[in-house]
Amino acid sequence: MEENQSSQNQKQIHHLPPDKLQMNKASASSSSPYGTSSSKRAFCTFITIFLLLVGITLLVLWLVYRPHKPHFTVVGAAIYGFNTTSPPLLSATLQFNVLIKNPNKRVSVYYDRFSAFVSYKNQAITPQVMLPPLFLEKHSQVSLSPVIGGTAVPVSVEVSNGLMVDEAYGVVGMKLVFLGRLRWKAGAIKTAHYGFYGKCDVLIGLKKGFVGQVPLLGTPPCDFDI
Repeated sequence: MEENQSSQNQKQIHHLPPDKLQMNKASASSSSPYGTSSSKRAFCTFITIFLLLVGITLLVLWLVYRPHKPHFTVVGAAIYGFNTTSPPLLSATLQFNVLIKNPNKRVSVYYDRFSAFVSYKNQAITPQVMLPPLFLEKHSQVSLSPVIGGTAVPVSVEVSNGLMVDEAYGVVGMKLVFLGRLRWKAGAIKTAHYGFYGKCDVLIGLKKGFVGQVPLLGTPPCDFDI
């Protein structure tokens, strides 16, 4: 009797409808860990290749369009007022002719915020003056002649005495300092703002009481940091 029941059960198993057999096979394949792991492996491979291609593209673009720092050069100077006889206040009015060059052949430059002042022994001897915004096309240059100063500023005794000694000697070393924010433009793409700091060491010939154009005795290239 037991043999008859087992044979009936086997017949029932072998005679399952085809649709139920397919469902069982589908459920078995979907529950298999091999299908899931292969899908994850393919997805990870795709992401890796995609990121690699993006990185290579960005590297090529950076090598082609990477911007070089602008070049600042002081080519002329004039003194219209220089009073060191009322310490601790100092009053100076100076004008510098500055040549600004964009050395990039594929990138333009926006100077959105631009200011300048003059320092002596790392102390400002003029107030900070705002300059007009600039836009330099690719591989172009522009000349600026800002008048800086005119308002008395407090200085230390060391600065006041040092300027009087240098003025009596006839040679004064100063720094023309530029501050601001710039953007690069390559095609239709504009970068975010970058702060910049430029300093130009200037050695001028100065006689007490002289007003007008003064000789430049030394104008090394300006340092420019972004």
